[in-house]
Amino acid sequence: MTHPAAGTASKEIRLAPHELIITKTDPTGHITYANRVFMRIAGYAEHELLGKPHNLIRHPDMPRGAYRLMWKTLQQGQEFFAVVKNHSKNGDYYWVLANVTPDYDLRGQLQGYYSVRRPPSQEAINAIEPVYAQMRQIEASHNKATAPDASVAWLQQVLADKGVSYQDFILSLNAQVLQAPGVAA
Repeated sequence: MTHPAAGTASKEIRLAPHELIITKTDPTGHITYANRVFMRIAGYAEHELLGKPHNLIRHPDMPRGAYRLMWKTLQQGQEFFAVVKNHSKNGDYYWVLANVTPDYDLRGQLQGYYSVRRPPSQEAINAIEPVYAQMRQIEASHNKATAPDASVAWLQQVLADKGVSYQDFILSLNAQVLQAPGVAA
């Protein structure tokens, strides 16, 4: 699938405040479940999603380092939060506050990943866009193999200098969203 290049104009799709996008994947990141909200927002039918890699909706404005950090966190058995820009099938885009958690069976064996996404605050989007732009710039100055790690190292250093973890940073950007009535964090 081909998406427009980073920075290409497209229309923003906004989730309603009460809407949740829910997906499940297998351990390799292939979609095993997608709710109707996801299908509507992303513009895909169920048969177009099931078995496909979740990065099908990856927007080119997203730095690869953000996903490197996600996988590293998940592989440590921890949940991951991020503000993410995704692509719909028709080239439009949408922002989400994503929460991804490992899904284990009763024996403790990894079955895959469960993700719940809700609309982020506009303040969170405004705060994260320059961070992602800097990460993409760092990635552009490195070879493909080292680029994601280089941008993650930069991000972690910036956050360490501020005395905050990545998760605390993301959650602080979205405190209003997570504290809204009827929203369970």
